[in-house]
Amino acid sequence: MRIAVVGLGGVGGYIAANLTKSTHKIVGFARDEHLLKIKESGIKIVEDDKSWSAKLDARELSEASGYFDVVLFCVKSYDLKKSYEAISKFINNNTIIVSFSNGVSNGDFLRKISKSKVLDGCVYILSHIESPGVIRKKGTIFLAVFGGIEYESAILKSIFDDSFLRAKIPDDIKTAIWKKYIFISAFATLTSYYDRSIDYLHEKHFDEVKAVLHEIADVALAKGIDVQAEVQKALYTASKVPKDSYTSMHLDFKNEKRVELESLTGYVVREGKTSGVLTPLMSKMYRELL
Repeated sequence: MRIAVVGLGGVGGYIAANLTKSTHKIVGFARDEHLLKIKESGIKIVEDDKSWSAKLDARELSEASGYFDVVLFCVKSYDLKKSYEAISKFINNNTIIVSFSNGVSNGDFLRKISKSKVLDGCVYILSHIESPGVIRKKGTIFLAVFGGIEYESAILKSIFDDSFLRAKIPDDIKTAIWKKYIFISAFATLTSYYDRSIDYLHEKHFDEVKAVLHEIADVALAKGIDVQAEVQKALYTASKVPKDSYTSMHLDFKNEKRVELESLTGYVVREGKTSGVLTPLMSKMYRELL
C-alpha cells in the first residue's frame, strides 16, 4: 500500500521512520530545514538507549503525486484543514485517513469535508524534533489508538503490526480519545502556564493539577463520555514520566511558535460554557495564555 505521513514532527517522524521497516511505500511530508535534512541523510530517531536512522521519501506537500491508500495526519491541529486540502487531490472515497493531531474533534472535522474512510485516532508518545532531521523520543511509551470503521481499522492495525508499532482498536474510540485528551489537555495547559515540567507540576501543584483534570472530566461527562476514572490514572502517569518532560504546546510557547491553545485549552472552556460546566482554572489559564 502507498501511505502518506503528513507532518514529520515528534509523532509523524517517529511513525514514518518505523513504517519504513514494512513492505509498504511510505511518503513523508515536511517543510523547511527539517525536510532538507531528511532528504539529505534520512530521518534519525534518538531514544533513551539507542539511536537509528531510516531513509525516507520526504517531500513538501506541494510535491505530492500519485494515489495514497492511507493518509496519516500528524500535523498540529491548526494545520489539519490546510494539509487535507493539499493532499485531497491524491485520495479518493476508498482512502483510509486518520488524524493523530491533538484534540478530540479532528475525526468529526474530517468527516465534514471528506468522503474518504475517516477513522478517529490518537497517539501516546513523548517526542519532539530535537534538531532538523532528528526526532527525540523519551521513555518507552508508544501506542496508536484508532477506530470507528471495523474493516479499515483492521487494515491500519496490520500496517502498524508489520512495522512493529504498538496499536490498538478500542471498542469505544470516542472514549479512548478522551482518555488521552484529559492528560494532554491538562498538562499542555499547566506546563505552558507555569513554564514548568510535568514532574514539577505533579510534585509542587498537585491539588491544582487534580482540579484541572476534574474540570476536563466534567466537560466530557456533560458530552456523554465518562472519563472520571482517568483523573487518578493521569496523576499516576504524571508521576512516572521521565524527569523534565514537557508538552509540545509548552515547547512551542518557549520557541515562540504557533500553539495548539484552541484545541487543547480553549475547546474545554468553550464546551464547558455550552454544557453549563464550570471550568474556573482552565478559563483563567486560557485567558492568560491568549
